[in-house]
Amino acid sequence: MVVWVAVALVVVRRLEVLGPSMLPTLSPGDRLLAVRLPVVWPLRVGDLVVLHDPRRPPGEGPLVVKRVARVGVRRTAIELRGDNPDASTDSRTYGPVERRRILGRVVYRYGPAGHTGRLGHPPPPSRPGPGGREP
Repeated sequence: MVVWVAVALVVVRRLEVLGPSMLPTLSPGDRLLAVRLPVVWPLRVGDLVVLHDPRRPPGEGPLVVKRVARVGVRRTAIELRGDNPDASTDSRTYGPVERRRILGRVVYRYGPAGHTGRLGHPPPPSRPGPGGREP
């Protein structure tokens, strides 16, 4: 049990959302859990990730949460986007981010009460059924 707790403290990071760049998915005040990912762990389009602000030297600056928009051919250049493009500074401003700068994947919202649950990929877009109607 003691070993598991020590591993959990190293692998899981708690975060609080401060700005509007990830609205409507994440709101200011949301409290999140992120799991550290080894550099060799693949990222997928749609993943929510945490990293230090890419405009700062590696390992410095505030933590930011963004969504993976595109993974480069070699999986070393990752394009990130905020869900609220009008309020987000993301790869449209600072370009692709090196994979090694991604600290982890956001997996769970634990607060505020009433808004808890698993996080990850956005739901797939609905596809029209026969005759062009929604299923």
